[in-house]
Amino acid sequence: MRRGRWLVLGCCGLVSSLAAAEPGLAPLVEIHMPSPCLACLDWGSYLADNGFRVSYKETADMAGFKRRMKVPKDVESIHTAVVGGYFVEGHVHAEDIHELLRDKPKARGIAVPGLPRGAPGRELSNPTCETACTMLDTANGERDVRRDLYNTMLVKPDGSTSIWARH
Repeated sequence: MRRGRWLVLGCCGLVSSLAAAEPGLAPLVEIHMPSPCLACLDWGSYLADNGFRVSYKETADMAGFKRRMKVPKDVESIHTAVVGGYFVEGHVHAEDIHELLRDKPKARGIAVPGLPRGAPGRELSNPTCETACTMLDTANGERDVRRDLYNTMLVKPDGSTSIWARH
């Protein structure tokens, strides 16, 4: 009899985990961004392609929003997203966000500081663009992906940081 209960509970767990994978139940990422921000839109599109629902909110006072979310100055980028009670600052990889939601660390959020070239939404961008715009590199006429090495940082409850992932 007990064995049957465990089998039923196991099947229920399998069904609920399959239901959680349905697109309608994907985590919602709410992206707060200045207007216009093409790289922010590119990042949101990348997240949608990688299992998230995405909404955009043009936010006139990004500095005020970052203060309310308690994003430390040294990890700031252009946009700030909210998902599952965490902030996601900058061009963070989808797998880093999935891992954050799966592991649920005690943290404020995760961040990719600045605007590293090659980060999601920044694959084809002009390194001199200070407004996070995405452009094709016309210097050589080819679609050239340029990359920087960078880290995704975990922001702990006290505001200190540690490396969450390396890219």
